[in-house]
Amino acid sequence: MNPKRLIPILVTAACALGAAPAATAASTVQQASSQNWSGYVVGGSTSNKNFSSVSGSWVQPTAACTSSSGHSAFWVGLGGSGSSQALEQAGTEADCTSGGQASYFAWYELVPAAPVKMALTVHPGDHISSTVNVSGTSVRVQLTDATTGQSVNKTLYMAAPDTSSAEWIAEAPSACDQTATNCQPLALTNFGTVKF
Repeated sequence: MNPKRLIPILVTAACALGAAPAATAASTVQQASSQNWSGYVVGGSTSNKNFSSVSGSWVQPTAACTSSSGHSAFWVGLGGSGSSQALEQAGTEADCTSGGQASYFAWYELVPAAPVKMALTVHPGDHISSTVNVSGTSVRVQLTDATTGQSVNKTLYMAAPDTSSAEWIAEAPSACDQTATNCQPLALTNFGTVKF
């Protein structure tokens, strides 16, 4: 949840990805490093593709909290890996307070705007699905908890959404200054693994 993104690599956080989309014969797999992303990205600044939708599901990881704070986000989104500063994403968090208490919640973010919590109760072990659709300046985010049967949908406006990439990500969120130009990754929650 940081407006300044880099391409991910699979070593940043403990993240196992399953059933990623099949690569076309013309595509190549590349690895890149990131300060805070781990997962899978298709498209980006070197691609001439655009995406209108991304969906993913995961089992909400359990935060193994100690006396220190930690943050972790699990999400799918469009944009953010190219030269644009825009990113449309929706997912969940597993955070720890400095007192060792775990908190879980759902959110969406239309970067460069700040993240917004969604009215969806999230527990560790819940089966979560997320979809982000973009059509022109309309962005639809949906989060569903298949374990509880609850879901939340939002249709939002964004002046210039980025659809040049699609992502499935586990992230150490960042804290940014008021201009969102100086961002630093926060300590990562010990959540074990997550499989998208």
